[in-house]
Amino acid sequence: MNINRSFNRSIEEMRPVIFKKNYTSHADGSILIKIGNTKVLCNASIQEKVPFFIKGQKIGWITAEYGMIPTSTHKRNVREATQGKQKGRTIEIQRLISRSLRSAIDLKKLGERTILLDCDVLEADGGTRSASITGAYIAMAQACKKLMEKKILKTNPIRTIIASISVGIVNDEYMCDLDYKEDSKAYSDINIVMNSEEKIVEIQGTAEVKTFTEKDLYNLISIAKKNIKNLIKIQKKIIKNI
Repeated sequence: MNINRSFNRSIEEMRPVIFKKNYTSHADGSILIKIGNTKVLCNASIQEKVPFFIKGQKIGWITAEYGMIPTSTHKRNVREATQGKQKGRTIEIQRLISRSLRSAIDLKKLGERTILLDCDVLEADGGTRSASITGAYIAMAQACKKLMEKKILKTNPIRTIIASISVGIVNDEYMCDLDYKEDSKAYSDINIVMNSEEKIVEIQGTAEVKTFTEKDLYNLISIAKKNIKNLIKIQKKIIKNI
């Protein structure tokens, strides 16, 4: 089947990926990730404190905040701060990013401190949560290296690399890295997070129009795995030169 996709790619291929290191100067780690027309700024901040529920346990914490700037979509979004509370979607994405990042780090080695990742969507064209996870990982790695350079940490607490990508079924075709137009008409929309050991960290998906089978899920995971391996290769190169 002949399908026209953005960037003239195949149905199993993701959009072009660009990382820009040290995008801001005040953060402890900063990366701008661009996947196709989706752009997310990921900044890391080191805080010498932990949440109350783990205080005194001699372990650290990783948490994330996610937001879309008002002009990130074709129609201006109202800032959630002006409405007095975050939307359910925002909270759900923040939790996904946080869980994913915590899976990649030894919290005991981090010590009693927090690394907060701010993921701000500058432009949204599908896959913003996956881009946030992939970019925030690098910002977290930068922050950990800073702690080691200052001799606050003796060993690197990061134990694996993680990346994420979206996959789905559109017009009965398995597709990778859906842009907004594809996502809006997808039968299913699934976000997959994997690590450099090729193990699944999280699968977050739903049947939007039609239900899908175990075989469908297996095929989508296989497509995601291939592209995540490529993302991790890029991440490795960037981390080496932090």
